[in-house]
Amino acid sequence: MTTTLPSVSPAQGYAGDVTPQQAWQWVQAGQAVLVDVRSDAEREWVGYVPGAAAVAWKQWPGMAMNADFDAQMRTAVPEGGRAVLLCRSGVRSIAAARRATELGITAYNILEGFEGDADAQGQRGKKGGWRFHGLPWKQG
Repeated sequence: MTTTLPSVSPAQGYAGDVTPQQAWQWVQAGQAVLVDVRSDAEREWVGYVPGAAAVAWKQWPGMAMNADFDAQMRTAVPEGGRAVLLCRSGVRSIAAARRATELGITAYNILEGFEGDADAQGQRGKKGGWRFHGLPWKQG
């Protein structure tokens, strides 16, 4: 019998999609590891979540694949653990969640990402996202 977790949207190729708020609840309760899959440059320039594991999916400049992704994920998430993956807008983290699933990690994508979707003016941070919802983050 399969148990459905609350606030999880089903997904193909990974455990599912969760809201930023649900992801943070799991992290606070020790039920998941928060993995930030944005590039080092994004975390440095835009902001980061204190305590999150930094495991880039792709690196700037050029957005080349992180050749150490698999090893870094296995180090960040204990065997049998759950990971919630965060990127800028919730797109790269889907690809990263699929790969983490292939590695045997129960991986969830965090909807909206760190910055959310771009608004009509092409600016992020005003339409959803980790920061928009007032969850913990730092800059600098």
